[in-house]
Amino acid sequence: MITRPVLANVGPMSQFVGTFDVTSKLSGQEFHCRFSHMWNGIATRHADTIDTKFFIGEEALVIGLAHPAFVKFRERTGRDLTDRESSYISAEYLRERLEEDDERPLYDVSEGEVLRLIEKLGIR
Repeated sequence: MITRPVLANVGPMSQFVGTFDVTSKLSGQEFHCRFSHMWNGIATRHADTIDTKFFIGEEALVIGLAHPAFVKFRERTGRDLTDRESSYISAEYLRERLEEDDERPLYDVSEGEVLRLIEKLGIR
């Protein structure tokens, strides 16, 4: 049996991703980002997503990761993504969007984008 390292869910959820700053490549604006928590978007938004909440300064925003990407990941690797890994995926997506000065209250991330970010982050 092959074992692969995973990012375990250790510690409070709000500390899964440390605070980070992003600078827009377009405007030079600085964004101070703080991860809050995640939940199942299927029940709350009737969306087939895993939702993560971040704060940009005092403003809250939600990033919905397409759940079918989680299923494909499990089919490919034989394991589920941890909550911590999912929060890293969301943080990377947010970083990319803010670098492009794309700030909004809700992002729905497609299955393809989630899978791309999994590869980019080297999650196996």
